[in-house]
Amino acid sequence: MPRFFTNEINEDNIIITGSDANHIGRSLRMKKGEQLTVCCNGTDYNCIINSITPDTVYLDLVSKNICASEPSVNVTLFQAVPKTDKLEYIIQKSVELGVSRIVPVLTRRCISRPDEKDFSKKLPRLQKIAEQASKQSGRGIIPEITPIVSYKKALAMMSELDRTVILYEEQGGVSFRDVDFNNVKTIGLVVGSEGGFDPEETDLAVEAGAVRVWLGKRILRCETAPVTAVSILMFLTNNM
Repeated sequence: MPRFFTNEINEDNIIITGSDANHIGRSLRMKKGEQLTVCCNGTDYNCIINSITPDTVYLDLVSKNICASEPSVNVTLFQAVPKTDKLEYIIQKSVELGVSRIVPVLTRRCISRPDEKDFSKKLPRLQKIAEQASKQSGRGIIPEITPIVSYKKALAMMSELDRTVILYEEQGGVSFRDVDFNNVKTIGLVVGSEGGFDPEETDLAVEAGAVRVWLGKRILRCETAPVTAVSILMFLTNNM
């Protein structure tokens, strides 16, 4: 069933406007009586099309329920900025797997080093990738892609979460299964770029409360590591 997102909804007058309405009428060629789902803040509103105009789709509410595909944990991915194509892939796959927010972070070993102004120009496209991945995977929300932040800012954001783990490519970290996620609702996952982390950066994260996690002897590419880590995290928290 097609899914569309909105930030607010009036259950007595559910409508879809703009590009989504155009997509429903012209691209999907949907007709009166067909069903679709409108998602708002984690709730699915299952609707039937009442009527369609060129710029507005009017809907009748059939039922509503909490989106079953949303995980029980709120995961923020702190991703050290890789090259743009890799970041797009990471966003797409991590959204499909269930992350709630992606924070691009500028670390010492980032090969790609855009400034805030340049990166802000890429945000609409990155947010669109997140939206498309949410629709495809049946999510109840569109995860936020934040503006690029410094590592210092990222550390401050991590301190607000219940638990944070940082992937460390060198031996010395613990296994994912040794991290206690019981009764944890907000989790930070910190992943390096192509060059990994400077040792001092991982030390700072640990001082801020993060746990070093080691994924094994195989060295994963920077776009493989977050997908692997999110998958493990969702499994360990009974969300996969």
